[in-house]
Amino acid sequence: MNDTPMGMRQIIVVALMVLLNALDGFDVLSSAFAAPGIAADWGVERDALGIMLSAELVGMGFGSVILGGMADNFGRKSTMLICLVVMAIGMWFAHDSNTIVEITIWRFITGLGIGGMLAATNAVVAETTSKSGRSISMALYVIGYPLGGVIGGFAAQGWLLVEYDWRAVFLFGAVVTAAMIPLVLLLVPETPAFYASRRPAGALEKLNKSLRAYGKDAIDALPVIENTGPKPKVTDILSKPKLRKITLLLAFGYMFHTLTFYYILKFAPTIVAGAGFSQPDAASSLTYANIGGALGGFLFGFAMKQFGIKGPTIGAALLGVAAVAWFGLGHDTLWTWRIAAFFTMFFLNAAIVGYYAAFARGFPAYARATGTGFVLGVGRLGAAGSPIIAGFLFTWLGDSELLAVSLIMCSGSVLGALMLWFLPDDEGDALMAEEEAAARALKAA
Repeated sequence: MNDTPMGMRQIIVVALMVLLNALDGFDVLSSAFAAPGIAADWGVERDALGIMLSAELVGMGFGSVILGGMADNFGRKSTMLICLVVMAIGMWFAHDSNTIVEITIWRFITGLGIGGMLAATNAVVAETTSKSGRSISMALYVIGYPLGGVIGGFAAQGWLLVEYDWRAVFLFGAVVTAAMIPLVLLLVPETPAFYASRRPAGALEKLNKSLRAYGKDAIDALPVIENTGPKPKVTDILSKPKLRKITLLLAFGYMFHTLTFYYILKFAPTIVAGAGFSQPDAASSLTYANIGGALGGFLFGFAMKQFGIKGPTIGAALLGVAAVAWFGLGHDTLWTWRIAAFFTMFFLNAAIVGYYAAFARGFPAYARATGTGFVLGVGRLGAAGSPIIAGFLFTWLGDSELLAVSLIMCSGSVLGALMLWFLPDDEGDALMAEEEAAARALKAA
């Protein structure tokens, strides 16, 4: 998988992972698209709205850890299918909710599925791509998240919020989520790396079946390893010296960065609507933010391949800080709001691409989904806290103090860049070297 060119099945699987990440992006942002309508219908203030907007992000934190661990124990494919079912149920009942408490509960449940999905799909991309194609594949995968926001934004502002109301946004998400279940079931094989690392009963036969599905040659025997099928758990990634430092720096760096990232993603439509624009026009600001995120993430993949992960990610995060500060100055025209939102996500999502590349690189196969899930789970503290903190800041300082709120929320990405500065340059390389050595042993066997 590392050393041979990527075949058509690998390309199809990566494309499906991009679509699943796009689905996650839409499902997360659906509450932001619906927020102005919910506030208008139920008379919800911004502090209470912030709690609702954070609900799926809290759920994502729990889902990343709990269901991310399931992906390492029971397989990436089965975990993705379970997550899709949970997400579809949560979206369906969110559209049928009648109180802010009820919709908050269903958004939390939706977040559980999204969090587990992110951990599993990130592992699948890392394990089904060749070494030469992994950076670009990971960049494409990460930009799927804002791409889902773009597609969902055009659907929301041009159709769902025009012809129907905010409930249609959640219903649309439920239908599309359910439609992905048969695609994953039929087109995504379990990864060979899962069988090689976990060693379930009949591991050789299952691994060879997976290799054949991906168009690769079968092997005659599994290599002998001292500790067969180590059980991945959080204590592994925190107790081993090579993993502990990189785990904590990535977890807290990502947590601080998402504090700024989700401020824009969750409050942009509400802020623009508060400036006097209609709900569909306000939703369009988030659409353009996600266009910027998709473009920034795509271009960042090439920068990362040329200059590595650490330096470009720090630079993108700091440029994102400047863009959020400009957004916070406030604007007179809708197009200026859209351009400001575009640049915030162009740089902030580029940094997200860097983090995800570091996740895929920083953990060995047997604990990749667990490690990624743990880091995402800690990171979701920032994501979940972002709309709550912003909502209370607006209530405390007043809706007119947009610049002050934006500058405070900017501090997250500044701290995230600082965490990356202390990230070792060589430990990720050492871990990847160990895994590639194991892959060569497997191939030789």
